[in-house]
Amino acid sequence: MESAEQVQPSVRPRRITAAMVAARAGVSTATVSLVANGKTAGRVSEDNIARVREAISELGYVVDSLGSSLAKGVSSMVLLVAPDISNPFFAKVIAGVRESLGADYQLLLSVTDAGEFPQADDVRKLMALRPAGLLVDAPNAEFLEELSAAGPVVLLDAPGLEAYAPSVNLDVAHGARQLAAHLADVGHRRVAYVDSVTGTATFEVRRRAFLAAANAHGMSVPADGIIRTTIDVGASAAAFAAAWPAWQHSGVTAVVCCTDTHAYGVLQEARVAGVQIPAQLAIAGFDDLPYSATSNPSLTSVHLPATSLGLQAGGQLRRLMEGHRLEQPQLTLEGSLVVRNSTSA
Repeated sequence: MESAEQVQPSVRPRRITAAMVAARAGVSTATVSLVANGKTAGRVSEDNIARVREAISELGYVVDSLGSSLAKGVSSMVLLVAPDISNPFFAKVIAGVRESLGADYQLLLSVTDAGEFPQADDVRKLMALRPAGLLVDAPNAEFLEELSAAGPVVLLDAPGLEAYAPSVNLDVAHGARQLAAHLADVGHRRVAYVDSVTGTATFEVRRRAFLAAANAHGMSVPADGIIRTTIDVGASAAAFAAAWPAWQHSGVTAVVCCTDTHAYGVLQEARVAGVQIPAQLAIAGFDDLPYSATSNPSLTSVHLPATSLGLQAGGQLRRLMEGHRLEQPQLTLEGSLVVRNSTSA
């Protein structure tokens, strides 16, 4: 027979309720709710506020905002769906969204592994939490068709998909054309392109706009001059290492990458191979990430206002969630070329 010391009954932590706080503070549960949710102005005395806060601190009470909102059929959560969160560009987008939503909403991220696109089935499972609104970053038409989300939706960086929902887009084509003109001006005639495997609309627009402009400026791309990798420095470095001997043989003197992350990998591998940049090979990217100004050499890049993208999209969604009409359902933020040492000595 086991002794009392040997058998310890499992003790389940007691859940602290608003009623317990009210009893400790000597007020009603309604007063506790007002204090916990910051809605005391003109409704609760300073003395009661102090007593409730002291009781909350002593008992360790936490407001169950999710349970409360779901019980009412509405949530304070906003769901952001983004492909390939490994891309540092998204960190600035998320920061902008977070700032625009403020303290009234909680941001829930639905992200994928590198190189994979979000699945509509996975997002629908999260929609069961009944978020107040949905943001979709860099989608494609197939995903939006399959998702068929109800409620407030705003798209980010979704060129050509404006018919599906209000959107905030980046004019990546403008920057791509500027980049092609710059490379032509400094004498390049044979170029290659490093693309993403993700397959989102924004990357298709970047590639098509650059290649069309390059052709218009008299530049050509060899038959094997377009390669695709995940948004990863190591992956792009390896892909460039494999492609460079053939590119060099065919006269390629410039490589354009669809993101700066890809370009960092190309820069790294080109230095390992002893390629002189930009004398033998010019390298450029898209996004203008913070490290692009300090890389070795500094990277020419199409600046895309990531933080502003998040701010504007979050602001548009907030207006929809709060029942306001959008004066401009479709917004466009312009990209611009930043020329640095990787293409111009």
